[in-house]
Amino acid sequence: WLKVLSGSQSPVPAPFAPFTTHHLSKMVKLKAHELRTKTSGELTTALDEQKSELQQLRVAKVSGGAASKLAKIKIVRKNIARLLTVFGQKQRNEAKKQWKGKKYLPLDLRPKKTRAIRRALKPEQLNAKTQRQKTRESNFPKRMYAVSM
Repeated sequence: WLKVLSGSQSPVPAPFAPFTTHHLSKMVKLKAHELRTKTSGELTTALDEQKSELQQLRVAKVSGGAASKLAKIKIVRKNIARLLTVFGQKQRNEAKKQWKGKKYLPLDLRPKKTRAIRRALKPEQLNAKTQRQKTRESNFPKRMYAVSM
């Protein structure tokens, strides 16, 4: 009753052989690292598929579907969240590339930090000296004594 699929080495029981790739693909948990390799168009189509799958599962839940379908709702919801997260990260990275080297950055691309840190003077502003300060320091350096009290 074991049947080996062509191209793979794992034996699969014969009654489940036709369901290995086609029917289980929708309910399988999506991997974020695999999603990052896809284009944005592929991500949107995958998102539409997952949303329609969720809609079907919710209808099945209302109409008294099997317990296995109810368990899939959580997986599909997490898949949708994963897709949206990866899609947002892709958009953000593309925006960063687009705005790199420009004088101003959009607010959402700037580092968050805290309000006080954002308002504080930058190190070069903090250490900046006027011409008068510079000449005074050079003309009247701080006195150094060999004996200290």
